[in-house]
Amino acid sequence: MVKEKRYSAPSGWLALLVLLGALGLSVPFFVFAILDENVMMIITHGVLFALIIFLLAGLFVVNPNEGRVLQLFGRYIGTAKDPGLRWANPFFTKRKISLRVRNFETERSKVNDIEGNPIEMASVVVWKVVDTGEASFEVDDYVNYVHVQSESAVRNLATRYPYDTTEAGQLSLRGATDEIAGQLKTEIQSRLHKAGVRVLEARITHLAYAPEIASAMLQRQQAGAIIAARTQIVEGAVSMVEMALEKLSSQHIVDLDEERKANMVSNLLVVLCGEKGTQPVLNTGSLYQ
Repeated sequence: MVKEKRYSAPSGWLALLVLLGALGLSVPFFVFAILDENVMMIITHGVLFALIIFLLAGLFVVNPNEGRVLQLFGRYIGTAKDPGLRWANPFFTKRKISLRVRNFETERSKVNDIEGNPIEMASVVVWKVVDTGEASFEVDDYVNYVHVQSESAVRNLATRYPYDTTEAGQLSLRGATDEIAGQLKTEIQSRLHKAGVRVLEARITHLAYAPEIASAMLQRQQAGAIIAARTQIVEGAVSMVEMALEKLSSQHIVDLDEERKANMVSNLLVVLCGEKGTQPVLNTGSLYQ
């Protein structure tokens, strides 16, 4: 693997001043040689003038959060990261690579979750280049590589979890967003370690059932919510009935036989679990017995 090597390019200001000074001195001598028709002087100063122009081509600028990958006839020399005007061998090729933080959103992918339900999923990935050597020479196009591998990781993650779940402790794409985001970041980073890229954040931005089953799954979610609510209501009602019977018995307010206890339990459950308000009914039959 080609790892990054730092290249300390000298300041370009000193080189610029020296070369411009030499250029300023060579021009008058070159003109004088032409006027004097001295062929040897013309050739000498012409070559010197061309050499100065060639050396000026070695100047380059490094912006903040940017690197310049230097190569000499295909051989990796190093990466210049010190910002400012720099100078290097004019034969070096100087490829610019941004070290700034970047982000992009993957396309909405239609995949099946672990239960086989078709879903649509998209995510946003925040990343930056941390190794210019790997980014330049280990992959063909590191930007396209990041995009393709990120979309592949999103698809792979979606197939390992259900869209939603009612079981306690089970991760789902909709219910455990922080855990899923952490696993998505790890999944993408494992695919990009050869490209000299670090993933800073990865989060799901779009998650929905596919249109062809969205209506049916919405009804399923509503039914599940109703069942869960009913279960909680019944559990609360049973606790309240049990507490009422214990209070009546412990404080000797009224003595109820088994049949009347059953009637009382039935009436309380109807009152507590009913969706509509109940109408009071007075039972006066016992007054005339």
